[in-house]
Amino acid sequence: MTFPRALSMMAVMAALAACTAAVPEVPERQRQAAATSSPEPTAPAKPKRQPYTIAFGGDVHFEGFLRARLDNPRTALGPIASVLRKADLAMVNLETAITEGGTPAPGKQYTFRAPASALTALKAAGVDVASMANNHGMDYMETGLADSLAAIKETKFPVVGIGKNDKQAYKPFRKTVNGNRVAIIGATQVMDTEFISAWTAGPGKGGLASAKDEPRLIKAVRQARKNSDTVIVHLHWGTEMEQCPNPAQLSLAPKLVKAGADVVVGGHAHILLGAGYLGKAYVSYGMGNFVFYNSNPATTGRTGVLTLTINGRKILKDKWTPATIQGGVPVPMTGPERKQAVADWKALRSCTGLSSRP
Repeated sequence: MTFPRALSMMAVMAALAACTAAVPEVPERQRQAAATSSPEPTAPAKPKRQPYTIAFGGDVHFEGFLRARLDNPRTALGPIASVLRKADLAMVNLETAITEGGTPAPGKQYTFRAPASALTALKAAGVDVASMANNHGMDYMETGLADSLAAIKETKFPVVGIGKNDKQAYKPFRKTVNGNRVAIIGATQVMDTEFISAWTAGPGKGGLASAKDEPRLIKAVRQARKNSDTVIVHLHWGTEMEQCPNPAQLSLAPKLVKAGADVVVGGHAHILLGAGYLGKAYVSYGMGNFVFYNSNPATTGRTGVLTLTINGRKILKDKWTPATIQGGVPVPMTGPERKQAVADWKALRSCTGLSSRP
């Protein structure tokens, strides 16, 4: 009676053993790897953009008695440096050739040059980038240009609007600030007629980025727009001692904005011009003198720092820090005079067609 039952149990056990043998053994190394494996790592999240500030000063050179200020680069720009350093980015127009040699441009009444320590002084004052696209950037012609480019390379100080060819001259300065990809292009709308051809950068030809070649400048703006959050165009433009923008400025500004510029700012007139919104973009038609040897307290000596707060393409705020040029350098104003100077600066907007709000 029990034999068939025992036989049945033995058959079951044999079948189980056969099944176990049919399953391949997993090597110990594979079992450990499976136990310790983790999911594929995910790409880090893109940093969220936060507002940043950029400060603009006007025209800078180190001619005449200002040359001595380069003996101490840390204090060369005077007390205004504290305002520049507070911003996330700061920029000025460097209105001089960087050379100690060369021959002055023939026929020019005023020619400016400075040693390479001028770039060191700007950096020490908190300036992050300068434009040399102006009517003094090649005052010492080809030799001065070669020396300027060599000094820029040696000091590693970012300068826009000048280069060994047009590609380099129109190339933007780029920096990511608080998650914002910022691109700054420099160009000049002001050149002495006899030097337009000689000074304008081209394919295989060194020189300055010219705003007179509007298609070339607009192309540079459109290219920058493709991979930037904020596009800024710094221009040398305007008419000396005229407080309202000239027809060339009024024509160019909207074209640059249409091409993708978020900020258009510049100077040349030696005096302040109005600033404000052109649609959603921000335009400043004239920053005036900044570090300059010649100034009249009531006109050319009026200066300041324009600080914009920006997030992507949005200009959130503009702030004017008024100053007066004393001993060739800007000194921030205080008290009731400061308040009045801010009101005077805002009043300059009346002949610009710009708005106080976007």
